Amino acid sequence: MSQLDPLPRDLPFRIISKTIGRGAYASIKKAIPPTDANPVFAVKFIHKAYAVKRGKISAKQIAMEVSLHSHIGQHPNVIEWFASGEDPVWKWIAMEYAQGGDLFDKIEADVGVSEDIAHFYFLQLISGISYMHAKGVGHRDIKPENILLSETGNLKIADFGLATLFEYQGKQKLSSTMCGSPPYIAPEVILGSGNAQTRGGMRAAGYAANMADIWSCGVVLFVLLVGNTPWDEPTSQSWEFQEYLKTDGRSSDDLWQKLPPDVLSLLRGMMNVDPKERFTFERIKHHPWYTRQNSFATSDGKMRDPIAMATQMLETLKIDFNKEPSASQRKSSQSQDAMDADGDGVSRFSFTQPDTPIHDAMFDWERPPRAYASGFSASQPTNIQYGGICTMNNGAAGLPNAEELDEAPTMSQFTTSQALPLSLTQIARRFGDILPNYSLTRFFSHVPTERLLFLLTDTLTKLNIAVPSVEQMQGGEHIAWIKVKTLDGRRCDLAGDIVIDTYSMEHAQLLEVRFVKIKGDPLEWRRFFKTLVVLCKEGVYVPDGQ
Repeated sequence: MSQLDPLPRDLPFRIISKTIGRGAYASIKKAIPPTDANPVFAVKFIHKAYAVKRGKISAKQIAMEVSLHSHIGQHPNVIEWFASGEDPVWKWIAMEYAQGGDLFDKIEADVGVSEDIAHFYFLQLISGISYMHAKGVGHRDIKPENILLSETGNLKIADFGLATLFEYQGKQKLSSTMCGSPPYIAPEVILGSGNAQTRGGMRAAGYAANMADIWSCGVVLFVLLVGNTPWDEPTSQSWEFQEYLKTDGRSSDDLWQKLPPDVLSLLRGMMNVDPKERFTFERIKHHPWYTRQNSFATSDGKMRDPIAMATQMLETLKIDFNKEPSASQRKSSQSQDAMDADGDGVSRFSFTQPDTPIHDAMFDWERPPRAYASGFSASQPTNIQYGGICTMNNGAAGLPNAEELDEAPTMSQFTTSQALPLSLTQIARRFGDILPNYSLTRFFSHVPTERLLFLLTDTLTKLNIAVPSVEQMQGGEHIAWIKVKTLDGRRCDLAGDIVIDTYSMEHAQLLEVRFVKIKGDPLEWRRFFKTLVVLCKEGVYVPDGQ
């Protein structure tokens, strides 16, 4: 269908990229004003007919996303709304481009971040969500995939496709739509949705979207601190959740034991299974852990020392080649049909969107950014062809050498040293100079292409992940391109591409292997990346002396 439908003409901006994000019926591209090179912003293109037919999203819901985003898109921790428009086929939404990428791509799986960093981002998350609630809008899909970063490292809440107006002119209404991601969803959303029934066979009355958001914020805080979710889903199917219920939030599970007492107190309040007893924002903001002093935060919630904060986050990202992947990591090797938007498929309840993306040239991915010397990202265009696709170059004089590559941010995760190279931290002036906006789920390889492909495909096969043929992997603008579709450790869909390109250095040539997430939790994608790297360690280039 979409191959016959070109993007709208006469747009009030110029597209400068291929696809940088994709959903079941939408594509996100970068754009600039018609006569200037700045600012770079994002545009979401929604194919209206495809959304209704395949996504089971009504025209009213599409209009609601535009209306609600414009209503709440003026807060520093919410992706800003700029403009929208449509033609008979497409609707588009122009919005702020989160240049810092996924927050949870920069958090170590099964480790998390320090208490101060978790506290800083929790303050910003609560600030943004409480602002939305004050406007009567519930997000209903709070999860790592929808928590992004600005270029300066500040949190940005994104994706309002499932948002709802729960309060209007002082009157509140309950929701009945089943939506959200299983590990982050509140239990009453399952019980109070349109396709759930009570014990007596009567349909549930619904759920309060604002209180469901508070539960999800609690789960996000938990993940920030320990690098994992507390359960697969808040139902009787999860023994972790049943343990949480039986112990009144005092679970003996190892993950809960890692948390300080003050945090546990706050989480029990935010994740009270009774929405009427759950903490409100007023109680959250008066809790001792919320009001604690934080060396990274100013009194008004701004970042005090972005270089120190980014340095601490990057130093936490480590891959231990001597540690075999855990059983929980290997659970991601199973396959499962995707959940549909209405929750009437084979699975227990729905993901945010169905797994039937449009396959079209207009939905081709932008070439993943390369990692260049000196630790600085080349993911932003330095040369722009107005009216067409942007061209990029690294702006470096000559090719990088091995020493420069070893000191790039992406290489620090493969070293045994806890400290970053001084050459990186001393020249850094911004958050992004330490934590680049490109994904750190990448490695370099010194082995021949054929050997590397064998290592990757053999490992994927051992993990029961379908592998394309060599002919399907090779050809085109990349040396190889492996499409991956699996389940993560919490039985949620995970999909992306493993892209292999040549990386030329001054006296040698390596292969650069980039793991590009298309769908799923960024923390789970990093866990998947770590699993493959450890199992393919023979083919991974490690800095000298490590």
